[in-house]
Amino acid sequence: MRPLINALVLGIAGFAFGAGATGLFRVAVLGREWWSTDLSWSMGYPFALIGWVMGIGGWKYWGRGWFGLPVAPYETTGWRRYLDWNIDHKVIGIQYIVTFVVIFLLSGLTVLLVRLELMRAGMQILTEDQYNAAMSFHGITMVAVAVAILLGGFGNYVVPLMLGARDMAFPNLNSLSYWLTPPVAVLLLIAVAMGGWDSGWTAYPPLSVVNKSGQTLFNLAVFTFGLVSILGGINFIVTIAYERAAGLTWGRLPIFVWGALSASLISFFFTQGFAAALLMVLFDRVLDTSFFDFKNEGSALLYEHVFWFYSHPAVYVMVLPGFAIILEILAHFSRKPLFAYRWVVGAFLGIVALSGVVWAHHMFTSGMADYLHAPFLVLTEMISIPTGIIFLAGLGTIWAGKLWLRTPMLFALSVLFNFTIGGITGIFLADVPTDLHLHDTYFVVAHFHYTIVGGEIFALMAAVYYWFPKITGRMYNETLGKLHFWIMFIGFQLVFIPMFEVGVQGMNRRVADYPAEYNGLNTWITLAALFLGSSFVFFAWNMAMSWVRGPIAEANPWHARTLEWQTSSPPPIHNFDEDPVITGNPYDYGQPRAAAHARLGAAPAAGDSA
Repeated sequence: MRPLINALVLGIAGFAFGAGATGLFRVAVLGREWWSTDLSWSMGYPFALIGWVMGIGGWKYWGRGWFGLPVAPYETTGWRRYLDWNIDHKVIGIQYIVTFVVIFLLSGLTVLLVRLELMRAGMQILTEDQYNAAMSFHGITMVAVAVAILLGGFGNYVVPLMLGARDMAFPNLNSLSYWLTPPVAVLLLIAVAMGGWDSGWTAYPPLSVVNKSGQTLFNLAVFTFGLVSILGGINFIVTIAYERAAGLTWGRLPIFVWGALSASLISFFFTQGFAAALLMVLFDRVLDTSFFDFKNEGSALLYEHVFWFYSHPAVYVMVLPGFAIILEILAHFSRKPLFAYRWVVGAFLGIVALSGVVWAHHMFTSGMADYLHAPFLVLTEMISIPTGIIFLAGLGTIWAGKLWLRTPMLFALSVLFNFTIGGITGIFLADVPTDLHLHDTYFVVAHFHYTIVGGEIFALMAAVYYWFPKITGRMYNETLGKLHFWIMFIGFQLVFIPMFEVGVQGMNRRVADYPAEYNGLNTWITLAALFLGSSFVFFAWNMAMSWVRGPIAEANPWHARTLEWQTSSPPPIHNFDEDPVITGNPYDYGQPRAAAHARLGAAPAAGDSA
């Protein structure tokens, strides 16, 4: 606990220095009051963040080396390493997973509160301001979970193992990326304690310029989280490009590695858009600029263009690793080669290319120029082609396969079902005539959740159960796992299919109250949401108990071919006792004369590098 205490002390001291110096300048030079909430937080937080990073171990384990001073040795065993600066990618992966599972469950409880408020027309348990704050908190925390947990958590843990690498390319940068994350959660919780912000996760001006000071903390949190995403993206790109084992050519990469690479490319190229949009909001709030003040030739439409230039590609940062995970599981649990592997890789890269040119389909009702409607309609429809290839590859993989219906496979199969609904309903929102009616209704809420929750969060659950033995060295309870799946899957359909109906009828999203005519369906949705939420009781209990005293797992309980399963569960700190050499493809199940995917410690055979 000492590193956490040090980090908190230095973080508070850094904030006091930054805010104090700002206050002193305001009093001595400008003749104003020393404290201005938005400005003081904006100037104090960067120093607080530096103090936090240095206190948690950035100086002790990394910074001292910049000046030729000896650095401290890292903890390699015991629970304390998870509360300290550590460069082992497996430790960092677990830190990400546990942190974001906790945030995920907290955000889920928040949305149950929102659903209880929406159970009947009128205001029951929340005020309108409290409803807006709760809805905004749920939105941004779930977006953070969706962006970070697969890539930051399972990507960190599994990708180096799949590559046969000892660690990520930049281990200290990897640790920095994680330890920038807790301040994000702290800022959002402080913002809620200050009354929250009521602009949703999109933070549209002019509301985000004039609302409560919680908005400034939201902006600072997003800046920090954007930095996490960019640094992580750089690390994955370099690791995948340069840390592959001998014989692991681009054509032999496991599909999850391709998914991680694709998502990292999007993070690296597009994340700056969200930061730029919120930086303009912060300048309007703190420095009295007029980026969005129409009286001074500003334009709120500018914000939407810059914001969605990142925030639509961000959808693929969320779902591409999820797609890759389900394809991994479908191949291994069908005992068949991954269907159309090269086409899937091309589809991933095609999505990366197209993701940056479809943003304005979110803006068909915004008042942007009419001549932009048709191009963005066509481009949005085009991106469904590579997405469809991925979907068809999943179907082709399970066709005539010997399906092993364990919990990871059930969740993977459910993604195919859910994303079918998400994809079909997305067509209506991509086409201008129907979007004009459905925009900002609960139809959009249902579509978005079928895409992100149905596509990524169900894939997350598949990943948790699939790699749980690898991470913990223990097996989970299969009965509880299947119980969790069926309650979650059925509950999910019962919640979101009725939302399409109320959306078609015109019920607006993000609004605390609604006409009494919608009472019946909203009561049903809330009861179904409580049923859906109950599934996570079984999940949390299963994970906690199995981690502590579940049956000991064998090294490769699924008899999979990919490299992470060719070492012990959990792996040693150095991952492999001998350097692996890749000799075959990871999905050559049932293929005549198929070579083993890898051998350890052998010299490359002729043709292995082909």
